[in-house]
Order: sequence, then C-alpha cells, then structure tokens
Amino acid sequence: MSLPILYSLQNCPYAMRARLGLLLAQQAVMLRAVVMKNKPAAMLAVSPKATVPVLVLDDGTVIDESLDIMIWALHQSDPLDLLHKSEPEAYPAMLALIDIHDTVFTSALSKYKYAVRYHADNEAELRRQCAVYATMLESHLSQHAYLMGDKVSLADYAILPLIRQFARVDRQWYLQAPLPYLRNWLNKHLQDQRFAKAMVKYPQWLETNEEFLFGHAD
Repeated sequence: MSLPILYSLQNCPYAMRARLGLLLAQQAVMLRAVVMKNKPAAMLAVSPKATVPVLVLDDGTVIDESLDIMIWALHQSDPLDLLHKSEPEAYPAMLALIDIHDTVFTSALSKYKYAVRYHADNEAELRRQCAVYATMLESHLSQHAYLMGDKVSLADYAILPLIRQFARVDRQWYLQAPLPYLRNWLNKHLQDQRFAKAMVKYPQWLETNEEFLFGHAD
C-alpha cells in the first residue's frame, strides 16, 4: 500500500502544524518539499487553492487544511492521547480555543507583522489585539502546564507555530511582556526533539524529484 503524500513548505507555520501532527501520530507519509514561487503542477491539480500543506491519501482523498491534517492523523493513531479521549468535553474545548486562534488571532497577527515591518501608525493597537489572545493563553498556562490542563493536547501543538511567529515580530517587546508562562511554554516546545524533527529542511521536490519518508516512528 502506498503512503500518503504531503506537500510542505519548511517555514510556513501551517505546514509546521501539519508536520507536527503527523509526527505526533507517528503517521508515515512521503514528504515533497515545495516553495511557493514554484508550485508543483501535481499539487495544484489536487488542491487548486495553491497553498500548503496538502495531504493526498492513498485513496485519492485530499486534505488541504492544516488542522484537518492533524485531526486526521490523530484519529489514525494518538500515542500521546492528544485528543484526551477519556474526557468528552475536552475535544470541543480544544477546537474552540484553536478556532479563536485561527480567526481572530491570526488575522491580527498578519496585520501586526506588516505594521512592524513598515512602521505603521497602528502597530501598537495591532499588537494589543494579538496580546488579548496571548493573555488568554497566559491565564490558562498560569494554572497548569499545558493549555488544556496538566497533559499536552492537540491545542498546544496546533497553536504553537503562530505563537512562535508572534514572539518573533517584535522580540524586544515580547521578552518584556507580562507573559512569563507563555514564554516558558513556547520555549519548552521549541526545545523539544519533536519540534526539531518537524523543522528538518528537505531538498525541493521539483529540483530533485525526491520525496522523503516522514512521520514514522523511530
């Protein structure tokens, strides 16, 4: 049986999210590394939206939303119990926290990054909008080690890549902001071997015609 194919871009936070989900589920795929300035025709043929990540299952099913890839993978295998299956109320709560992240926070973050880059007048207001969500996470993390309690969950890994990006927009502000628990949480994840595996750089598929086994258990 052939393995699913993952089209991925190394530094895209959504592609990072998908790769993390596959690693955590120990779900093997064949990774094809792409760059957005030279998108493979094979990827565009299955996903006209033309963004990464794109996962093509062996039956031809296409999953081209990063969170959906994570959820699919964890429903195949969830060795760390990231879905907290024994707690029926946990999964909807995770999805609700991620939904705010994927709508309100990421929209503000996109504008904030632009404002900082071009020294826009509304930089402080956009940062404040991002900080509202970051402060909510800080409140969660002041009570327990992870976003959903004392055990790591889907929410931690789904939210991680964009919080990493937020921390880099204005590093000086972030390091002195009243977010000590969030900083500790982020650092702990970034120093984890699993994140390092998710960030391995692969040669471009269009240049080498080579795909790489990714996500399998060691």
